Amino acid sequence: NGVNKDIAILQCHGEMDPMIPVRFGALTAEKLKSVVTPTKVQFKTYPGVMHSSCPQEMMAVKEFIEKLLPRI
Repeated sequence: NGVNKDIAILQCHGEMDPMIPVRFGALTAEKLKSVVTPTKVQFKTYPGVMHSSCPQEMMAVKEFIEKLLPRI
């Protein structure tokens, strides 16, 4: 019904994830683009990262949040 259609989404995925292959992450991102405004979906991958996080990913999350939330 259009509610939250303009919500920003950041999806991160390790390229070496043995539990959830990166292709499934990419498929999820494409599905999200069909549900919300496509330009609001960011899909970032991280080489060598398994089913975990890395400093570069955490920096991307920090930057994503800082762009969306007002500074207090």
